[in-house]
Amino acid sequence: MVNALPPSDPPGQPRPPQDPLPSRQLHPLPRGLVELYGLLAVLFVLVPEWMAGSALFGFRDGREGSDLPVPSGAWRRLPELRLASMELAELRRLGQQQRLAGYARLNRQQLTAKLLKRLKRQA
Repeated sequence: MVNALPPSDPPGQPRPPQDPLPSRQLHPLPRGLVELYGLLAVLFVLVPEWMAGSALFGFRDGREGSDLPVPSGAWRRLPELRLASMELAELRRLGQQQRLAGYARLNRQQLTAKLLKRLKRQA
């Protein structure tokens, strides 16, 4: 009599994993097609970027003066800008110079608000 059951593995040895799906063979794209995709990428992405950059650069030629306004006047006139650019240590030093009560325990936002009030009152 022939045994119809599959042979069993010896006890204590794990069974090798079985792939449910057979592995598929991937076919590489032809070299000409890859080069065509590269050329299309250059035409559709880089060329418009170059055109836009040169157009923007051309607009600059018709303008006179500097690209950005000189900020020094605004920084001196508006205390909000000056305080926003300062570090916390500088704000505390300014609070000490302005004789602000409790300047050392205030956080940045509170100190800036009190200094702003004081500076606007002096101006």
